[in-house]
Amino acid sequence: MSTKPGIFLSCMLFLLSPLLVAQTQQTPQSLIGSFEGSLIFGRDDLTIALTFDRQGEQYSAALTSANLGVYGFPAEVVQINGLRVLVRMPRLDAEFTGTLRLDDSGEEILNIDGDWFQSSELVPVVLYPVDKPSF
Repeated sequence: MSTKPGIFLSCMLFLLSPLLVAQTQQTPQSLIGSFEGSLIFGRDDLTIALTFDRQGEQYSAALTSANLGVYGFPAEVVQINGLRVLVRMPRLDAEFTGTLRLDDSGEEILNIDGDWFQSSELVPVVLYPVDKPSF
């Protein structure tokens, strides 16, 4: 009977270990730069780009989207917590939340899987690194 709690604890540790690793993982330096992707709103295909910068420990981000008529619009809130990204632009009633997806070395960002929330609509989006926004 005494082995059941030990097995239970071992199983729980095994199941929770990816969460513990993700929380302790450092944000890669390659987050600095532009990431671009498409939003699909019904029949509309909107391209957005987020450009990230860093001064000391503080990140900043700017939104560019020809479809939305914004170029270099600064985000008011940028939070990076390990592999999690949050960008808020209250003046546009917009928010992006995402997760960094890394290469096997854990040093380069392959993409940012996320959700774009604006005016009560939630749209999944994948942002890919680009040299500069394409519009």
